[in-house]
Amino acid sequence: MSPKEVLKFVEENNIKIVDLRFMDFIGLWQHCSYPAHELTEDVFEDGMGFDGSSLRGWQAINNSDMILIPDPASAKIDPFTEIPTLILICNVFDPITKEPYTRDPRYIAKKAQNYLKGTGLADTAFFGPEAEFFVFDDIRYGYNANSGFFYFDSEEGNWNSGSERGPNLGYKIRHKEGYFPCPPHDTLMGIRSEMTTLMEEMGIIVEAHHHEVATGGQCEIDIKYAPLLEQCDNLLLYKYIVKNVARKHNKTATFMPKPMFGDNGSGMHVHQSLWKDGKPLFAGDEYGGLSEMALYYTGGIIKHAKALAAFTNPTTNSYKRLVPGFEAPVNLAYSSRNRSASLRIPMYDSSPKAKRIEVRFPDPSCNSYIAFTAMLMAGLDGIENKIDPGDPMDKNLYDLDPIELSNVPQMPASLDEALDELEKDHEFLLKGDVFTEDVISTWIEYKRENEANAVNMRPHPYEFMLYFDF
Repeated sequence: MSPKEVLKFVEENNIKIVDLRFMDFIGLWQHCSYPAHELTEDVFEDGMGFDGSSLRGWQAINNSDMILIPDPASAKIDPFTEIPTLILICNVFDPITKEPYTRDPRYIAKKAQNYLKGTGLADTAFFGPEAEFFVFDDIRYGYNANSGFFYFDSEEGNWNSGSERGPNLGYKIRHKEGYFPCPPHDTLMGIRSEMTTLMEEMGIIVEAHHHEVATGGQCEIDIKYAPLLEQCDNLLLYKYIVKNVARKHNKTATFMPKPMFGDNGSGMHVHQSLWKDGKPLFAGDEYGGLSEMALYYTGGIIKHAKALAAFTNPTTNSYKRLVPGFEAPVNLAYSSRNRSASLRIPMYDSSPKAKRIEVRFPDPSCNSYIAFTAMLMAGLDGIENKIDPGDPMDKNLYDLDPIELSNVPQMPASLDEALDELEKDHEFLLKGDVFTEDVISTWIEYKRENEANAVNMRPHPYEFMLYFDF
């Protein structure tokens, strides 16, 4: 829609509130609401002001004024508000220079799209994320000087098989047996269907939904591939819908990578491919039906994966999931069909249009604009420098003997390590001014000070189990 069409849409749909939304630096959707009469054509040129110093990792207090300029093409009616409300996704600008704000994650993704076209290699990068999440019935947590705890619950959790609350009707999901069971084991089918229906109504094409491996309410909804910027916008709507439908049913949803000990964490496998002039570029006669370009793209991902982890797995909790020898794909190898490899070539469909690579190490705590862009830049670096991904690994990587496994590089073991890797390896991100040194250094500084150091300094409850009686 154009600005004029948005204003007409507001009038025709009796919209009372306009909600301007934007992505903060760390990865949460933010918003500010205005009476509909405040939205004029001028707003699409001049924007609306806000305080950038009150957001994590953004402006200093002495330089805090910023503006939001809505993207008219993003207009959607909010399905959760009683008062008719229009959602508009915004770009962030400096009010003095009128230049886009370099730390705006959406701007970083837009620059990546332009850089891709400028290379002449391709004109479109498609991304298809498979975000996993948990839906719980209760969550409590707290931490202070003399105590720390978390507690969550799910009616289908295996730990409730002996619960005396209410009538216990059984059908609890055993650990690691949550993949695809029918109701009554799967208690969340109706809720996922409601989420799916709303996503489709808001323009997101859904391919499937199902219960995931873990007990206690782990779910997945798969959405169809879309161009980089569009898909990042979609993923924010996806999370918004998941969380609000869960809340409507008096439940709570989390995209935290590893909330539960002893069962699978939540990952976000990301399917990727490049196209030009409407034609797929990743199909060919090389291994797995890939093109040479796709293999070089894979080589770039593998080469830079440890640095990418700072964006694709950006929390301390991410590395409770990325543990060698368990379910998460930490081994930096590629293979067709092999789900123990960190990069997989899906073989469901032999059509050239379906040919893609699947990067399996990211998780849904990431800021998609930044994480997807970083993976694209790594892949493009692989193509531009003809980076050989090495031989494919078709064995089960979890069963390799220690000597053979020692030759396979692995993902970082902690957020600290990932940040160190990003500090050493980020030149590929600076091409085309897609990322800036300021963005990278601010990310590293914020994550170290506010997350990695904050967790490292605090005693863990299990340490009392291990050490209190020493």
